[in-house]
Amino acid sequence: MAREQHDYDDIPGTFVFDAERSRQGFGINMFCMSLMKDDNRKAFKANEAEYLKKFNLTPEQTDAILKRDYNRMLELGGNIYFTAKLGATDGHSFQHLAAVMTGASQQDYAAMMLGGGRPVEGNRSRSGKNVPSKFISAAAAKKAAKRAAATKPKAKASKASKAKSKPKSTKWK
Repeated sequence: MAREQHDYDDIPGTFVFDAERSRQGFGINMFCMSLMKDDNRKAFKANEAEYLKKFNLTPEQTDAILKRDYNRMLELGGNIYFTAKLGATDGHSFQHLAAVMTGASQQDYAAMMLGGGRPVEGNRSRSGKNVPSKFISAAAAKKAAKRAAATKPKAKASKASKAKSKPKSTKWK
């Protein structure tokens, strides 16, 4: 059955984990959750393809897991927090996974996030409307307001107000 289209499907590079994707990715997510147990991690690492047969996975899901194609796993119904358990099993941090998923190095990804995240430009809708998605624009407006407030130069305080704002020393009695 074809996936029903939603407004949020128009955001480039975004796979919203909704009820439909949850049902679709049940096998991926149960596999990933199984990796919380040491015995299961060992069994998976010993023979990955064989271990995956325990779960109701489509050939596409199995292929995405074996290739560690995290973006494809999300598209096929994986939940980012569950799929991160696969990354942890392989010894990778969440930052490493996010960098891989965005096609960046860990250093570049960290710098981008510390700089306020991806700009809305280039992340507009796929439909050609050339407007930010309503989901992105609200978040972008909030980020822009925070950045503006953080970078706004503060007025110099007068000597009188400085004297008032100095904390009085306290002596323990």
